[in-house]
Amino acid sequence: MDAFITLFAISWQEAVAVVVSAVAIYFVFLLLVRLLGARVISQLSTFDALVAIMLGAVAGRVILMDTPVLPAGILGLGTLFLLEVTIGQLGRHARADRIINERPIVLVDAGEVLDAGLRQAHMSRDELASSLRLAGVRQISEVELAVFEPNGRVSVLRTGATIDAEVLGSVRRTPNSRQ
Repeated sequence: MDAFITLFAISWQEAVAVVVSAVAIYFVFLLLVRLLGARVISQLSTFDALVAIMLGAVAGRVILMDTPVLPAGILGLGTLFLLEVTIGQLGRHARADRIINERPIVLVDAGEVLDAGLRQAHMSRDELASSLRLAGVRQISEVELAVFEPNGRVSVLRTGATIDAEVLGSVRRTPNSRQ
């Protein structure tokens, strides 16, 4: 019976500390992903997935302050989900979306690889080539536009048809590109 009571015991000070820790770790992760780019969490390799799992375990212990009680865990998870919903709702507003999410980055424009875009996306030419191959591209001249998306994936639009401005959205092409 004592173990059952210990499992569910949490003081209001511990509850506040769990919420504050969850908010802090959430914003630290958000800031790190913003600084390091979406590529950090997209298309994870086996090693990257293991690191993500370990980061999650560390974050969990930080949020819970190593308090092994069920209410602290529920409170920590609830706070993270509430933050995710709140940030998601904020992202619906253009001004907040510019702060929260990365802008799309043009990597290839009218068949020309843009080194500045690759640097900004923290991508190598080999990684770009891999993305183009996955899209079925055989020659760079087939690519009208390749865009590093905010979710870390590369969108490839082929030459041969005009690209609708609505599809481009907030993508900014280079001044000398065909539009």
